[in-house]
Amino acid sequence: MRLYIIRHADPDYPNNTITPAGHLEAQALAKRMATHGLDRIYASPMGRAQDTMRYTAEALGMTHEVEEWTQELSLKLEETPYGRLSHWDLPGEVIRSGERMPTSENWHEISYYHGTPSRETFEKLQAFSDEFLKRQGFERVGGRYRILKKTQDRVAVFCHGGFGLTWLAHLLEIPLSLVWAGFWMPPSSVTTILFDERSQDWATPRCIGFGDVSHLYEAGLPVRPRGIIANFD
Repeated sequence: MRLYIIRHADPDYPNNTITPAGHLEAQALAKRMATHGLDRIYASPMGRAQDTMRYTAEALGMTHEVEEWTQELSLKLEETPYGRLSHWDLPGEVIRSGERMPTSENWHEISYYHGTPSRETFEKLQAFSDEFLKRQGFERVGGRYRILKKTQDRVAVFCHGGFGLTWLAHLLEIPLSLVWAGFWMPPSSVTTILFDERSQDWATPRCIGFGDVSHLYEAGLPVRPRGIIANFD
């Protein structure tokens, strides 16, 4: 199976949709996904994901299913020297400043996360992810997935930047804070996860493409730095 984790196009946050530039991005994305072909389309219930997804669904003549758990995460840091931030916008210089690098066991012990629901939110996402992937034919056991049914399906999930990074940390078994500080998903980008089958019984998620925006380059559209706080140019 190939899982496409797709961030929504350029957002119009106040109006819960995408900007005019975002509509152009979504159209370019739809053209690209139509060449791939999809077997199932899922989307966050939030307007910016829905409005991005709609172009791809129409291009392929498909319907979609709403997955409530894929909406953007409500994880805000109210008071920091860097202002009010989402958890995934906390600077890497903070995340990586300790004597030891964060691990999958202690990532949430960073002082800024104290008193926040970061750990509980991640655990809920992990449970929802495991249930979702079991429906696709892969049952999580420890850090790998038992193959319940052989499939070559291509599955797209239209979601959000913070959510996508958090999900990726679970799929790839990388400490969450390091993923938050070390990766960024551009608007309308496609991250491809192959469920790598090296035996008859087990599959392991493998990232074979991260944050791909080749459809924007093909359409002559710029990559917009939504979510990049400092220097981008």
